[in-house]
Amino acid sequence: MKQGVVEKVSGPLVVAQGLLDAKMYDVVLVSDHRLVGEVIELRGEKASIQVYEETGGLGPGEPVYSTGAPLSVELGPGLIESIYDGIQRPLDAIRAATGDLIHRGVSAPALNREKKWEFVPTAKIGTEVHGGDVLGTVQETDLVAQKIMVPPGVEGTLAALEQGSFTVEEPIGAVKTADGSELALLLMHRWPVRRSRPYVRKISPSMPLVTGQRVIDAFFPLGKGGTGCVPGPFGSGKTVIQHQLAKWADADIIVYVGCGERGNEMTDVLMEFPELVDPKSGKPLIRRTVLIANTSNMPVAAREASVYTGITIAEYFRDMGYSVAVMADSTSRWAEAMREMSGRLEEMPGEEGYPAYLGTRIAEFYERAGRVICAGSEGREGALSVVGAVSPPGGDLSDPVVQATLRVVKVFWSLEDKLAYKRHFPAINWLTSYSLYTRNLDSHLRETLGDEWIAMRDAAIALLQKEAELEEIARLVGVESLSAGDRLILETARSIREDFLHQNAFHEEDTYTSLDKQKALLSLIMHLDGRMKEALERKVDPLVLFAVKVRERIARAKFMPERDLGAVLAIKDEIDQEVDGLIASVTADILPTTAEKT
Repeated sequence: MKQGVVEKVSGPLVVAQGLLDAKMYDVVLVSDHRLVGEVIELRGEKASIQVYEETGGLGPGEPVYSTGAPLSVELGPGLIESIYDGIQRPLDAIRAATGDLIHRGVSAPALNREKKWEFVPTAKIGTEVHGGDVLGTVQETDLVAQKIMVPPGVEGTLAALEQGSFTVEEPIGAVKTADGSELALLLMHRWPVRRSRPYVRKISPSMPLVTGQRVIDAFFPLGKGGTGCVPGPFGSGKTVIQHQLAKWADADIIVYVGCGERGNEMTDVLMEFPELVDPKSGKPLIRRTVLIANTSNMPVAAREASVYTGITIAEYFRDMGYSVAVMADSTSRWAEAMREMSGRLEEMPGEEGYPAYLGTRIAEFYERAGRVICAGSEGREGALSVVGAVSPPGGDLSDPVVQATLRVVKVFWSLEDKLAYKRHFPAINWLTSYSLYTRNLDSHLRETLGDEWIAMRDAAIALLQKEAELEEIARLVGVESLSAGDRLILETARSIREDFLHQNAFHEEDTYTSLDKQKALLSLIMHLDGRMKEALERKVDPLVLFAVKVRERIARAKFMPERDLGAVLAIKDEIDQEVDGLIASVTADILPTTAEKT
């Protein structure tokens, strides 16, 4: 290793001399403690290094060792169910070595070097192979079969390939390259975190990422391979929504990145995921999840690395043809790490002290999402969806991080603290949120749910928008002064908000709702709205009409099990019976008027 000397220490920033052959983003080991750092600036013979561990006690004159390689992650069997820190050190292995308090300078290989994996080859010896071609499979967990691929950039003739049990460092075969040399193939390979993995081409998202959260799936859907953000003030439910998406999103693999979050929030994930059952397979959710834990009491600089580590691991599974979802909570903490390093480098600050390249970094991160045709001769299709939580101070949406994010992502779920304080979850404001994927996904939704779903959804959104306008009038003149038709709009909109959009994350049946059940619930509300319009035209008293008993059945329908979908739809018959009875009583001149009742 080439050696330099520490000249200056400023928090996580270390300036070293003598690293003459160092390149940008090379990994270095600082002092005899071997603290991991990354070169982020070069000026002549001086290299500025951001250190991903605590630098207390370091001083000038201590050695710096260059590895000559960029910050990379190990990709191979053993990733699923793992818990890593921001630079892919396995926290369970480090805890076993040091105890509950992790000492700085401690390192452990990201993938277990002793465990043997059963490799089943599928490629044939003598065929031409290129980066991305599948060599065989390893059944990593009950839910995930890893496809062992030729590493990107490698091509030639497959000279050997063996079946059996191997560690990640043992050769499983060899490729004969164009120059006649043989390159050993392993179950694992390394990839730089700041470089996106290659693919053939991107294609437009056309299928929804079903999350089981009704306000998202029905009104503001995210496409598989899409990007979304969840900004909101403290206490508005960003982390709970991220947890819900990680638990129930219709993705094969989940990569959850806790970037600068509180330790108890990561603990919730660690405690819940092994107990929660995947609705598709009946197996624990942790068996398709990778966790990156970079909590707020860990070194600030490591926050930036954690985001890149998570997205690189996600790209690896995307290249196998899986649908992968990345939850980054929160990108504001990542931006704060960039702001701190930029300040210590004495760079010219941008808005609110953030670096001028903030928008570029955020765009580069979200750009790595997408639905793609994967590299390799099989023509696999994979999708990488990214949802980032943003924590602007005081919920200020004009914050530079929020604005830079909104310029890139296509789904905006606007959290509102007022809704959260009313115990309305998810506290996503239905008037200010939006999804630019809606029209792209409509053709798929028409095939699966029918044209009536699109019509109901659009009508429900229009009613909520009309409600906002009528509420202003009602505050001035009172609800009683509104026409019967306008009062019906308020009643139906309230039902949409309380009986459809409101969801209980801790209720066994209400925490997740399939698209079929969402359609059934919304159809009940809209069917009642249509019948009430008819009743008002037939001169039924609004006070009597709005008090029909079937409304309570509609309110409780969301708590009915998915298997009882027929019983949910049967409530339509109860609606018809009760409304028809009111219409018939008016026709027979039996129903007393409001004045007579008074």
